Amino acid sequence: MAPLLYLTHRIPYPPNKGDKVRSYHLLRFLARRYAVHLGTFVDDDADRAHEGALAPLCASTHVATIHPTRARIRSLAGLFSGEALTLGYYRDEGLAQWVRATVARHGITRVVVFSSAMAQYVTDLAGVRTVVDFVDVDSAKWEQYGRSRAWPLSQIYRREGDRLLAFERAVARAADASVFVTAAEADLFRRKAPECAARVSFAQNGVDTDYFAPDEARESPFAPDEEALVFTGAMDYWPNVDAVCWFAHEILPAIRAARPQARFHIVGMQPAPTVQALARLPGVAVTGRVPDVRPYLQHARVVVAPLRVARGIQNKVLEAMAMARPVVVSACAAEGLSARRGEEIEVAEDAATFAARVLAAMAPGDAQRLGAAARVRAVTDYDWAANLAPFARLIEDADALRVRAS
Repeated sequence: MAPLLYLTHRIPYPPNKGDKVRSYHLLRFLARRYAVHLGTFVDDDADRAHEGALAPLCASTHVATIHPTRARIRSLAGLFSGEALTLGYYRDEGLAQWVRATVARHGITRVVVFSSAMAQYVTDLAGVRTVVDFVDVDSAKWEQYGRSRAWPLSQIYRREGDRLLAFERAVARAADASVFVTAAEADLFRRKAPECAARVSFAQNGVDTDYFAPDEARESPFAPDEEALVFTGAMDYWPNVDAVCWFAHEILPAIRAARPQARFHIVGMQPAPTVQALARLPGVAVTGRVPDVRPYLQHARVVVAPLRVARGIQNKVLEAMAMARPVVVSACAAEGLSARRGEEIEVAEDAATFAARVLAAMAPGDAQRLGAAARVRAVTDYDWAANLAPFARLIEDADALRVRAS
C-alpha cells in the first residue's frame, strides 16, 4: 500500500474521549487503504501503555510526550511572538525531525493532519497532498470561552481566538482540502475564511453501534432504588466541568424535588477539583475513570448533555443514542445532529426547561419510545465507514472536493 503520514495531537487510542474517538476511527479507515506512519503525542501517562495497540494499524509510529505544565509555560512565548498559544503547546523538535525523515525515507506524498495545531509540522513539506481535518473551528471555541469567562481569562481567550483563526486560515490556504465535522462547522469556516471556501468540506462523526449496544447480561452499576441520570466525558475539560456544575446546582434540585430517588452520576476520567466537590451535594456521585462506560449508559434512566459551550457533534450523545437511552441535551450539544427533536432526542436551553424535559423523559413510556427511536437514528445516520468516505476521495482526487462541497 502507498505510504501516508498521519499526524494527531493526541494518541488515537484508546478511543475514550471526543477527539480520540474520531482520530481513532479515521486511523482505522486510513489503515485499510495506506501504510500509515503516525506521529502523535501522549499527554496522559495512562495512555502510554496503549502504544502497542497502534502497531497493527501503523507502518511506523513516533509518540512524543507532552508534560502539560511545561507545555503551558512553553506556549506563553506566543504572547511575545504574536502566534497562537496552541502552537507552542504542541511544538516538539523531535517530532518535527521524525516527520521530515519519515517523509524523505518513504517517499510520502499524502498527508492527513488531525487538528490545526499539527499542521505546523507540514507547512514546509514540498510535493505532498495535504488534507487537514480541523474537526471543529477551534478559534470559535476560544471566542466562546472569551464570552463565558471573567477578565483576565476572557481577554487571553479572545486573543487566542483571533491568533488561532489567522493560523487556521493560513493552513487552509496551503492545504489541498480542509475538513470539518459538520456542514454547519464547514459553513462557519467558509464565512470566516472566504478565500478558502472552494476547498472546504465536511465528514460527520459516527458511532460504533455494535460496541455501543444494549445487552441484557450487562449488570447495573447503580443502587436498585435510585433513578440514575448520567453525564459522560473527560472531566478535566472546561466545557464538561461547566456543564455538570450547571446541572448539579441549577437543574438537579428541581428534578429531585419531584423525583427524590434521582441521582446524578458524573462519569469520566480526571475530574477537576470543582467536579470532585460536587460529590458533596445531595444526589450527586462522581466516579472518576471507569473501565467501561456502557453499563452506566445502559442503566441510566436518562442521559444528559447540558453543555453551554460546544462545537460539532458530541460523541457522548451519539453513544447514548446507540445505547437506546433517552437523551436530553442543550441546544449547542444538539447542533449538527440529524435526530428529530421531541421524537429521538429532547433539547432544552434554560434550567427550568431542562429539568422539565428530564422529568418527562424519566417516564417509562417516554423513555422507551425516545431510546428506541434514538438507537434507530444512530444506526441509520452514523456509520463510521460511510461518514468518513469523503477522506478517500479528498486524499486522491483533486476534483472530489468540489463535488462534496456542492
